[in-house]
Formats: sequence, structure tokens, C-alpha cells
Amino acid sequence: MIRTLIATVLLSTLSLAAIARPVVIAHRGASGYLPEHTLPAVILAHGMSPDFIEQDLVLSKDGVLVVLHDIHLDTVTNVAEVFPARKRADGRFYAIDFTLAELKQLTVHERRDAQNQQVFANRYQHNGSNSDLFKIATFEQQINLISELNRSRGTNIGLYPELKSPAFHRAAGQDISQIFMAMLEKYKLNQADANMFVQCFDFNETRRLRNELGLKTGLVQLLAENSWQESDNDYAYLRSAQGLKEIAQVADGIGPWLPQLVDFETQAPTQLLMNAKAQGLKIHPYTLRADQLPPNLNWQQALTLTFDWLKVDGVFTDFPDKVSQYLQSKQK
Repeated sequence: MIRTLIATVLLSTLSLAAIARPVVIAHRGASGYLPEHTLPAVILAHGMSPDFIEQDLVLSKDGVLVVLHDIHLDTVTNVAEVFPARKRADGRFYAIDFTLAELKQLTVHERRDAQNQQVFANRYQHNGSNSDLFKIATFEQQINLISELNRSRGTNIGLYPELKSPAFHRAAGQDISQIFMAMLEKYKLNQADANMFVQCFDFNETRRLRNELGLKTGLVQLLAENSWQESDNDYAYLRSAQGLKEIAQVADGIGPWLPQLVDFETQAPTQLLMNAKAQGLKIHPYTLRADQLPPNLNWQQALTLTFDWLKVDGVFTDFPDKVSQYLQSKQK
């Protein structure tokens, strides 16, 4: 049972920022149903009418923005079968070592672990007959696809791109942020009123995007744990009151890991939640999954905790249909 302590603690913070209807962000498309970031997953997600569809971005060897959650290929594609000799000394296959033409030869499958087992066992089952459906998409393809679906369906579903590992890309001789900004300019998306949030785990790059590269769209600082090695940032500091104050100088919001907002043992909110609200930052936590629930909660309780008690401004979810249904039921 969700404790009333949460409500008591949060009541005093609600006047600090207006609470609008939370937004639903389709995490890697409709990834609870189809292989992540593929065009079919985008189409299915669009039909579920979320507010945004996420695109994680990395670069190919020839400098093309492609939509992949990782700089590695081996957990979500058949690269080891198609290009077995192309792995690095660490045994991994890196997207930046392959041209776009080579990446297009790969098939995308459900995410697998180190033992080659499907991470979410009950998700899409591959039988080999439809492998050609699931290919690596470029960012440009997704921009055009979502734009055309918006036009034909009379909707305005936004983009939510993430720049992955900018320091890694620079070390490889590629500036992912510059290439990204050029793509926004090409499609006239670098506008303050663009229906878009840009996100990054690297706070150095978040500041660079805003202060040096002239990004005008919404901007979100992602928050990790230091042990994840997402960047050389000190995430404990970024989650502090002073760190959040620095974030608020350049970004519109934060994207924390959901357990950073609440202690699931006591079901009490963390100081991060209240400090972020005090800075007027939007809070878009990741990731709400119906098949990977927070400790001690069922799906309905997880939704209640996220939206009714923590009162976040939006959420990343692999199941945008289920979250949208919950939010719509609250409006009745």
C-alpha cells in the first residue's frame, strides 16, 4: 500500500510549479511490443498517441545519425553473424565502425543479455520469416516518418532525441552534437516552439548544446548512477540542490531514474524530487515497464505512485498505450 507520507511531504511543494497533464514518452518507440527503435515500433507507438516518441542517437562510420540505444550493436542486432570479424578487442561490435550501408544489412531483434537470452522473455518472438521488417533506422527517417504520420493523422506527436556518448564520439573523430544541430537546422526544428525535448547524460554536452551550439528546443539533463559510467559527470553532485541549480541554468528539466525519486522500501519521496520541483525543473523519469515493475508494486500501484503521489511531469514508458489509458481514466 502506498503510504500517505508521500502525499503529506509533497503537498507543500505543489505551489512551487504548476502541474500540467503529464506527458507520455514512448521509450524507444512501442518497445514493449516490437523491437526497439525500429520503424515498425515507431509506427505502432504513433498509433498509441503518446506525446513524444524517443530516438537514441549514435553515429555511423560515415557520420550518419542512426537510432540505437547503445554505441554497441551486439545486444540488439545479428552483427556477429553478418560481420563476425569486425568485433573489437573487448569482444563488442561498435556502430561507429560500420558505414550506414553496412548497418542497413543488419536485422534488429529484441534485446539480449550476455548469455544471448531475450531480456524481456515475453516480448516479440522472432521466427525468422519477418526479419526484414526490423532494420536500423536513421534519425532522418524517423523525423520524416513521424512528420508524415502527424500530417495524415492530424496529430502533433513530438520528437525526444538523446545524444549518446558525445565524448566517445569525439574521441573517435566525430562531433555528434554538431551533426545533430545540422539535422535540426535542415528540418527547421531548432526553434523554441518546436515540439521536442533533447536529452543527454553528459552535463558538459548539455551546457555546450545550449550555450555554444545555440540549441533553442526543450532540453533535459538525464541523471544516472556513477557506477553506470554514462559519462565522467558526478551524478551524485548533479542530483544535489546545487547541482540541480546549475542544471536549471541551461535545461528545462531532468530525466532521473525512477528509483532516484522514491525509496521503494519506505515509499517516501527523495530530496531530489522536491529540490527539482523547487528549481522549476520538469521531471521525466525513466522507465515505466509493465513487465519490469518497481519492488513491491503492481502495475496499478506503480502508476498511482508515479503520477498521483510523485506528480511527475511525464514518464518514459515501453507501454505508451497502458500509461495513456491510465491518464485518460483520471480525466473522466
